[in-house]
Amino acid sequence: MKDIRICYVGDSLVNGTGDPEKLGWSGRLSAMSESKERQITHYNLGVRRETSADILERWEQEVSCRLVGSEDIYLVFSFGVNDTVWEEGGVRIGLNESLANLEKIVLEAKKNYPVIMVGPPPVDDREQNERIKRYDEVYKSFCEEHYVAYFSLFDTLAANEIWGKEVSGNDGVHPLAKGYQLLAETVYQWDTWWFKG
Repeated sequence: MKDIRICYVGDSLVNGTGDPEKLGWSGRLSAMSESKERQITHYNLGVRRETSADILERWEQEVSCRLVGSEDIYLVFSFGVNDTVWEEGGVRIGLNESLANLEKIVLEAKKNYPVIMVGPPPVDDREQNERIKRYDEVYKSFCEEHYVAYFSLFDTLAANEIWGKEVSGNDGVHPLAKGYQLLAETVYQWDTWWFKG
């Protein structure tokens, strides 16, 4: 049986904030991906309120100390929503800085590990969603240019009734269990996801 380690690095949406089952989408995705041929060790490295700048500062150290002794190592990054939050007259992290942070993170990570990037999902705020969609488009373009697998969730989830109801019925940003299950299934069905059951 293969020993697979997956680190999911990101913000509160990676953490699974709001999920009463405390699994989030990363826990569910890892569970879906395990099989008789592989055992997955799942590391949830999501931190609430973190921006791309915060993740840039910590990801490498946090990943490296969890992957000692394993050859089958995979990294999943997902962030961006917190960058687009409007505070004190502006966004927390401007688009150019956010893209620069993404570039540093994924280009360094791909030197040593298989890497995918899962784009930021929509929230229950029209103006912020306009910003999220723009960041998502720029992230996707950059990743495609540099041969980093990128999965844009935005349009799929924005059109999904379950996602909309769960986010709006909770805190406006994080879904409940059904929303995280939906997100996990969406990524699992992506052709580029590494592990199928």
